[in-house]
Amino acid sequence: PISRSAVSFLASTLSKSYRISISDGRIFIGTLACLDKQLNLVLVNTEEFRLGDGYMGRYVGMVMIPWKWVVKAEAEIEWEKV
Repeated sequence: PISRSAVSFLASTLSKSYRISISDGRIFIGTLACLDKQLNLVLVNTEEFRLGDGYMGRYVGMVMIPWKWVVKAEAEIEWEKV
């Protein structure tokens, strides 16, 4: 199960770019639009990539990714100068 602090972090990064790797080897890069109670992620303006010889990816638009499929979620975060 995912912790409350992790859920809070995800919610605070709405509208940020994410790279989501899922269990079948695909990678989705898009903007986090929303997440629900089951932690399904919705990305918009998304491209799908598959591992393999020179696969360039394809535009898939809006996708819903079940949290149970997520292997890795990476957010593009702008670090503030302290």
